[in-house]
Amino acid sequence: MLYVLADTSVWLDLAKDLNGQKLIVTVRVLVHEGRLRLLAPQLVIEEFEGNRERVESDMTRSMSANIRLVRTEIEVHGQGDGREAALKELDNLTHRAPLIKEIATRNFDDVHELLLKGQTLAPTPDDFMTVVGWALEKRAPFHRSRNSVADALLLTMYAATVDATSSPDDRCCFVSANVKDFSAVGGDNRLPHADLADLFAGPLSDYFTSLAAALAAHFPNEFDDLLEEFGFREEPRNYDEIRAAEEEFFDRIWYQRSINHEYDEGRDMDELRRVAGPARARIEAKYGVHNLGPYEDYEWGMLNGKLSALRWVLGSEWDFLDT
Repeated sequence: MLYVLADTSVWLDLAKDLNGQKLIVTVRVLVHEGRLRLLAPQLVIEEFEGNRERVESDMTRSMSANIRLVRTEIEVHGQGDGREAALKELDNLTHRAPLIKEIATRNFDDVHELLLKGQTLAPTPDDFMTVVGWALEKRAPFHRSRNSVADALLLTMYAATVDATSSPDDRCCFVSANVKDFSAVGGDNRLPHADLADLFAGPLSDYFTSLAAALAAHFPNEFDDLLEEFGFREEPRNYDEIRAAEEEFFDRIWYQRSINHEYDEGRDMDELRRVAGPARARIEAKYGVHNLGPYEDYEWGMLNGKLSALRWVLGSEWDFLDT
């Protein structure tokens, strides 16, 4: 079993990563298989929950601000066909921004669920006494003259877990992206601060500045394969793609309904073909007659369902299928 205590900065960085699902899913699989146990101090859970709204808001504002800045520069300095193409792509990105935010929201939900299912830790009175002593000694993480009580408590809870580890097959690791508080000063920041070196001196305990690096070190023969297996990234469709698909399904459904009208009793076939002929010819030229039906009941239902879904994404109500 690998026991991992990662601080809030690690989990927030993972939640902000739009490509974070592959690592999130890898962690979930290792936990499910009983080879990884996340140590989840209540401090970390509360900090994660408390920072979520701010981080999500910052992500949205940052994207919107960058889009506006780039648009202004292109409008002022852009020239030729490239200018219009760039502005069009920015319009697509603006349309995708809410969808990208939803991906980030899913990451936050998934990370939060992992933490809630982890092994809960709470500081003891002895932990608080230890932290007071560290603060008086200006020992890391108090060496920067800032309030580092929460950081220090994480270390004391982690140390207690290491001390309680009895199986020779178990390992523990502490992960933090906060290298200024925990890492070596003026050297390789992948190493712990000298004040903390004794905590990571034994064979059971390691220090990492990256969750991915920690898992790669402890599962060297399969970590890359797991990442590759779950290395999917769902890219939101841009506005042009959605509109093109909606137009295609509209055309296909309209064409088939136009053909079906020829079997309606009382119809003036000559008038119907005169009115519908040009549109039919356009659709036949675009998609090919052999790709335009007739459709089985299942295929016809799928066509209408896809058109309904696409129109809903574009702002229509469900089941709006007027063709």
